[in-house]
Amino acid sequence: MKKLSLIAVVVLVVFTGCGPTQTGELTGVPGRRVFSDPEPFEMAFIPAGSFVAGPSDEDHMAAMNAMARTVTVDAFWMDQTEMTNNKYRQFVHWVRDSILRTRLGEYDIPGYEFFKLDSDGNVTDPPVLNWNERIDDRNEEVQEVIETMYYPPNERFNNRAEYDTRILNYSYFWVDYQQAARSRYNFRDQEYEGQVAGLDGEISDVQDRSSFIMSDVVNVYPDTLVWIRDFTYSYNEPLANLYFWHPSYDEYPVVGVSWVQARAFSIWRTNLMNSYLRERGHPGVHDYRLPSEIEWEYAARGGLAHSMYPWGGPYTRNWEGCFLANFKPLRGNYIDDGSVYTARVASYEPNEFGLYDMAGNVAEWTISAYHTSAYVFTHDLNPNYEYNALPDDPEPMKRKVVRGGSWKDVAYFLQVSSRDFEYQDSTKSYIGFRNVRTYIGIN
Repeated sequence: MKKLSLIAVVVLVVFTGCGPTQTGELTGVPGRRVFSDPEPFEMAFIPAGSFVAGPSDEDHMAAMNAMARTVTVDAFWMDQTEMTNNKYRQFVHWVRDSILRTRLGEYDIPGYEFFKLDSDGNVTDPPVLNWNERIDDRNEEVQEVIETMYYPPNERFNNRAEYDTRILNYSYFWVDYQQAARSRYNFRDQEYEGQVAGLDGEISDVQDRSSFIMSDVVNVYPDTLVWIRDFTYSYNEPLANLYFWHPSYDEYPVVGVSWVQARAFSIWRTNLMNSYLRERGHPGVHDYRLPSEIEWEYAARGGLAHSMYPWGGPYTRNWEGCFLANFKPLRGNYIDDGSVYTARVASYEPNEFGLYDMAGNVAEWTISAYHTSAYVFTHDLNPNYEYNALPDDPEPMKRKVVRGGSWKDVAYFLQVSSRDFEYQDSTKSYIGFRNVRTYIGIN
């Protein structure tokens, strides 16, 4: 016992003898740097606040899916515009290039290191892509691997080599905090209590923290055929052929992206930013994500209480008689607002928070699951209803809230309080998205 006591004293001296002089006062952990949330590129700051959510006009559609209630929303950043074709294309190209580099690394071409090496000169386990290695497409072996990325010869149009969009699959991971919060760790028995549902619908006992790490694989290329599929007896083939990839449409909102694809993009964008910060010794930031429908409504109102539209007034025209958003203003007349289809982002004036196109142009995905009574049972602090639909769930369980109305909608759907839904795996020519990021700090 004396020997053990002596060891304990020595250990105590070692641990307390390092660092600043001990005074017996609480001074906090030394070496902590002051951190301020970096202002993200082309995002607007939405301050915390409370507002009256719900209808600001009579329910013309008799939807009866919302009620007026006062809620509070925390501060966050929000993309000033809807996600554009060019920004989403960065995601598509990253997935394409990562697949190509993985194939080149597996091919093991002499003189190239497409995977990072450890201190012993071996490929790390698991392999990590070396993005600094230049791809020399003049090398015959490299050319052979690149050829595997193209459509097979029998599927090529005019014998033109194009990347096979069917292989552009993104594998990603996230933590299901909702299910983690429902489980409990028993410290006495050192085991978890509870069950967890995977995306395949399989229910299993919680083993450890890894049980809450979800993974999925999604094809990231937008569905370009939505321009034809969405409209019967209507000629829209030119947009199906050009809208996503042609440079003329770079600054137009991306469409044909499902809710699942939008969520995958958000996770990729988070990893892109946090990897950059941590490589430079900085702490990471909150995740980029889709907004909750209440966050979206709060941001769309722009701090203007009880307003029907983001610009504050009850009308869709300004004092000069010009329409204030891109929508279907008149029966059979799409062009009176200046655009037949989508418009270039930021073509109309922003709201008081500096957000563009919160009404019209394209409707926008939110992270919220759709429930007609959500305004009744959700909390009044950052209210939100989420549900990760399983493959065998009924179709109504796969509905996600979309907000803002689109270029093909009448004015009712442009109201900041109008709720609508679409299925999470569906793609439409009139639905896009934008990201938010929770603000770090007290506003």
